[in-house]
Amino acid sequence: MPKQIHPETVAKKLEAGDPVYLLDVREPWEHEYCRLENCVLIPLGELMDRVSEVEVPPNWTIVVYCHHGVRSLSGAAILEMNGFKDAYSLAGGVEAWSVLIDPKVPRY
Repeated sequence: MPKQIHPETVAKKLEAGDPVYLLDVREPWEHEYCRLENCVLIPLGELMDRVSEVEVPPNWTIVVYCHHGVRSLSGAAILEMNGFKDAYSLAGGVEAWSVLIDPKVPRY
């Protein structure tokens, strides 16, 4: 099972300037409505075919996120199967991020 990471842990990493690669696996309309800053969008249904587009420098943490943290588990699993060792699913998704970290991120 893919590893999960708590929104507060990600927020602390970002605040500290730690290298974090944010991968949004939601649909384009969801991404347009709200998203985390500096993320890359590859919808889950396309990730297997587009995994080569995930270009992450060594020692970066990959945080895959979706709406509630279900699709991102699959996304992190796909990355793990393709050799990405530091891939995590954002627990609770962008919904939890909005509630716990940044209320300016719209909820839906």
